[in-house]
Amino acid sequence: MIQDTETIDEFLARCSADVEEAVRKAAAAEILPRFRRLAAHEVDQKSGPHDLVTDADRLAELRLTEDLGALLPGSVVVGEEAVHADPATYRALQGDAPVWIVDPVDGTRQFVHGDEGFCTLVALAHRGVVLASWTYAAARDQLATAVRGQGAFLDGERLFAGPPAPGRDLVVATSHPDYTTDEQKRALHALRTDGFAPRACGSAGLEYLAVARGELDAVAFSWEAAWDHAAGLLLVEEAGGTHLTLTGEPFRVTGGNALPFTAARDAATAQRVSDLLRTAA
Repeated sequence: MIQDTETIDEFLARCSADVEEAVRKAAAAEILPRFRRLAAHEVDQKSGPHDLVTDADRLAELRLTEDLGALLPGSVVVGEEAVHADPATYRALQGDAPVWIVDPVDGTRQFVHGDEGFCTLVALAHRGVVLASWTYAAARDQLATAVRGQGAFLDGERLFAGPPAPGRDLVVATSHPDYTTDEQKRALHALRTDGFAPRACGSAGLEYLAVARGELDAVAFSWEAAWDHAAGLLLVEEAGGTHLTLTGEPFRVTGGNALPFTAARDAATAQRVSDLLRTAA
């Protein structure tokens, strides 16, 4: 719980471990017991067959909403499932209250199919600035964290993305075609050129972690839901990377971004990807 005269930075210094515990407990109680044990009635479609939701998503988000709100009274939660039920709650990102941005199961398709490539994403933002993030790959028991200005870490080890090795194709994870407009498809198709090796993305949170670890050169995404991007973008930034929209500006979690956008392990790579996307858009 935040003290009366405490700043958010001071709260994070004191309570980051409590947030980590809340994330781990939600996964242990609601996600892992259902992993590879989902019954048919525990899986639903939202917008279509590629947009799935499970009981694990719903129940983990409810638990995180309660626990995170108790840690920081006066804060609000913007969670994927709550916004699906009431889109107006997304506007909290533009308000003055601290906001917890939550994706309870990022990579629900992978989760449903018994693949370990899913994670829980939590970020804390204030007035549009992401201040801290937690990326928890529960099936692998890996936790990546970042606090603005204090670095990115995976299981306590500092992350440095570093530049790509010279002379090889840049590997870029890109949006699934089902989530792109025709114009965005053209922009992303521009990456199929010499010097680039695009591939389809999996869990956005884990792709961002791969960029922060220097295992993936960049991502190029065509949607801007804050719960998919907030945690990972801070992780990449704090590991030395950067992100750019088509207008050359950083991605804003409050929305209104020129899409597709890219996040990359260094500024030069981000510029190369962004230039290609902008030329074809």
